[in-house]
Amino acid sequence: MHAELLALQEQQRRARQSGSNARVPDHQDAFRDADTLLRNSTNGDGSHSSDGDNQRNVQTARLCFYADFMKCQPLNFKGTEGIVGLTRWIEKMESVFQISGCAIENQVKFATCTLLRAALTWWNGQIRTLGPDAYTMTWEILKKKMTDKYCPQGEIKKLEIELWNLKVKGNDVPTYTDRFQELTLICTKKLKRLTSTSVDFL
Repeated sequence: MHAELLALQEQQRRARQSGSNARVPDHQDAFRDADTLLRNSTNGDGSHSSDGDNQRNVQTARLCFYADFMKCQPLNFKGTEGIVGLTRWIEKMESVFQISGCAIENQVKFATCTLLRAALTWWNGQIRTLGPDAYTMTWEILKKKMTDKYCPQGEIKKLEIELWNLKVKGNDVPTYTDRFQELTLICTKKLKRLTSTSVDFL
């Protein structure tokens, strides 16, 4: 900055000595030059590129508010939908977290606002037991608690038996395929969780 001031003073001195009508650079010229330099080096959009034709769009992070979260239409969970309903709720919730950019510290807060009826009663019990710490639990812990509550081992066993005995009815292959994929997803997730628990136990 000091060198630039000296250069400007030198230009002013030369202009006075030569008696010319040349315009002397002022502070506004310096600001215009700096602004032009910044625009040229950042393509005018905050992205840096040596090729002016190759502009990039830079996405700035913004906070996810509850309204943003709800615009993504998360599913409600009543607690009566069984393991299939809970699995759908969890998958949709994780999708909404991604789409809305929901901060980790808001995930449990926002997700539990979609609980209704029996599930809401269960969550209110968690709040009474844990106090304000209920909202500081992680999404993973909430998923485990809800799975333990709403996916009893007997229901998992029924779904495993249904998967083993699943057959195409008539020519309705799409229905068979959908149910097969649903059951496979649920049973493998539960098996994965059980095996990771067993490994932790060992």
